[in-house]
Amino acid sequence: MNQEYYDTVVKLEKDGTDPEYVQGWQGGYVCNPEREEQRINDAYTAGYEDGTAQNTDNASKFKA
Repeated sequence: MNQEYYDTVVKLEKDGTDPEYVQGWQGGYVCNPEREEQRINDAYTAGYEDGTAQNTDNASKFKA
């Protein structure tokens, strides 16, 4: 992975961001397909969308 990916994941984890958001962000960042429908929740979806856009705009909404 590149340094931006690593730095962002470390920051999200240190900030206490919901692990579902972090997992969604990771999947979106590396262009993985989304989870199956029954395993998706709001935090994961927001993380996936932010990861795809390579930002963390919604992270503050999902503090664990």
